Amino acid sequence: MGAPKSDLPYVGLGIPYEGWTVGRRFRTVGRTVTDADITNFVCITGMLEVLFTNLDYLEKESLIKGRLAPGALVYSFAEGLLMQSVMQHTGLAFLGMETSKPGRGIVTALNNVVNQRGEIALAYTATRMVKSFED
Repeated sequence: MGAPKSDLPYVGLGIPYEGWTVGRRFRTVGRTVTDADITNFVCITGMLEVLFTNLDYLEKESLIKGRLAPGALVYSFAEGLLMQSVMQHTGLAFLGMETSKPGRGIVTALNNVVNQRGEIALAYTATRMVKSFED
């Protein structure tokens, strides 16, 4: 028989500062970038570049074939996947600093976004302030 519900740990509530170690690696769930995602993103951000809005142009005139997603969309999805998993309830701010107050710490991470072919589509370094267990 399992433990009472009140004793079960929550999952997906983030990683407190003390839980981060140098070299820690993990993966988030996957997320397919759909045509609707691209269309909505370019419309809401005003990124109405023909590379993102004109499939006929891509097929006939562009050196790049197939539907393109703006790098900003890929970055936004990557950050969203991180927020849903390791930052939930612990991420306090997205920062570019090197010091911290008591009760929180700074975590710097190199994030690689890997596409369905296993290729790195985007690599970026994020610096965040994360609350600690003591908070």
